[in-house]
Amino acid sequence: MPRKAKKPCKHPGCPSLTEEQYCAEHKPLHPDRPSAAKRGYGSKWQRVSKAYLRKNPLCVKCKANGRFVTATVVDHIIPHRGDSVLMWSESNWQALCKRCHDRKTGNEDSRPEYHY
Repeated sequence: MPRKAKKPCKHPGCPSLTEEQYCAEHKPLHPDRPSAAKRGYGSKWQRVSKAYLRKNPLCVKCKANGRFVTATVVDHIIPHRGDSVLMWSESNWQALCKRCHDRKTGNEDSRPEYHY
């Protein structure tokens, strides 16, 4: 039976040919993770988070350390993990710069809390 033709890797600028979407070098870190839209970060979230950042333009963590850095991300203080109440509760949001958000998320993902 003939094999399918290989196609270019979907990573921008990668010349490798592959049978899947990405070559071995550019395979996603979380292949089973749903898209951002399926996790609740669709057009409604984009609208609401932009409005929140207009009202809260500074990173709260940097501001607490005496630095004034523009916030670019609306972070969930308590990760919602699919809970729609936590997802949409404005009292669970904070404005962060990308650096602080990445640091916080990295710490949470490396040491997740499980509730039973």
